[in-house]
Amino acid sequence: MKILKTASFSLVAFAFALLATFAPTTSQAAPAVKTIILATTTSTQDSGLLDELIPMFEKQTGYMVKTIAVGSGQAMKMGERGEADVLLVHSPAAEKKFMEEGYGITRRIVMHNDFIIVGPPADPAKIKAAKSTEDAFKQIAETNSLFISRGDNSGTNAKELGIWKKIAVNPAGQPWYQPTGQGMGQTLNVAAEKNGYTITDRATYLAFKKNLGLVILKEGDPVLLNVYHVIELNPAKSPKINIAGGKAFADFMVAKKTQAVISKFGIAKYGGPLFFPDAGKKE
Repeated sequence: MKILKTASFSLVAFAFALLATFAPTTSQAAPAVKTIILATTTSTQDSGLLDELIPMFEKQTGYMVKTIAVGSGQAMKMGERGEADVLLVHSPAAEKKFMEEGYGITRRIVMHNDFIIVGPPADPAKIKAAKSTEDAFKQIAETNSLFISRGDNSGTNAKELGIWKKIAVNPAGQPWYQPTGQGMGQTLNVAAEKNGYTITDRATYLAFKKNLGLVILKEGDPVLLNVYHVIELNPAKSPKINIAGGKAFADFMVAKKTQAVISKFGIAKYGGPLFFPDAGKKE
C-alpha cells in the first residue's frame, strides 16, 4: 500500500511539473522577434545584390528578412512611421535631414556605384558629345527630347531633380517629360519602349541591359556618384521597431565578409563589380 501511495504521489507531482513547464506565465520573457523589415531602394533588389546577401545574413543570425524595395524617399517615410526596422538607401541629402530630425540613431556608409544617363542609340539630343551631365540635360530640354523620370521621390529621382534645378529648368508638366512613379527596372523598361532618355544606377541598368536596347550616353561625371548608407532607426520614435534586428543587419552590411562579397558581386556575370565597398571610409 505504501508503495502504491508513493507511486500515485510521484505521478501527480510529474503532472504538475509538466503543467508548470508548458503553461504560460506573466513573468516568462517573450521570445526575441526573429523577423526584421528592411526598407530599401529598388536598385539593391533589382540588381540582385540582396538575393546574395540576405540568405547570408539569415544563416549567420537566425533572423528572417522581409524586404520592401521602394524609392529611398518612401523607405525613409516608412522609417519615420516605424514601419521598418532598418534602412538601406542612397539619397544623402534626405538621409542627413532624416538623421537631424532624430529618426535614425546611426548612419553608416556601405558602398557606392554611379548613375549613368541612358537613351536610344540614335541619341536625338546628341548628349553623348555634351561636356557635362548638366549640358546633357540642357540639350534634352532644348530639343524637347523625351525624358522618362522615376517621379517617385527615390534617391535616383532626387539626383535627377537636383540636376534640373542646377540648370534652372523645371521639366514638370512639359510634354517631353514623363514620370512613371515606378522603380528603376520598370522605368528603364518604359524608356526602352518609348525610346526616351533616363537616369539610372549602373547596377540596375546592367541587370536589365540585354532586354532594353538603351545605351550609355553619359557617365563618369563626379555629379553622378551614387552612395549607399545603412541606417538604424530610433526606437524612441516607435515601439514597433526591432532594435536588435536592425542593428544586426546594419552590422552585417559593414562587416568585412559582407564587404568582400559586395566587392565581387557582378564580376562573373558582367565582367566588373556592380558596387564598390566603402565601410569605414570617411566621406
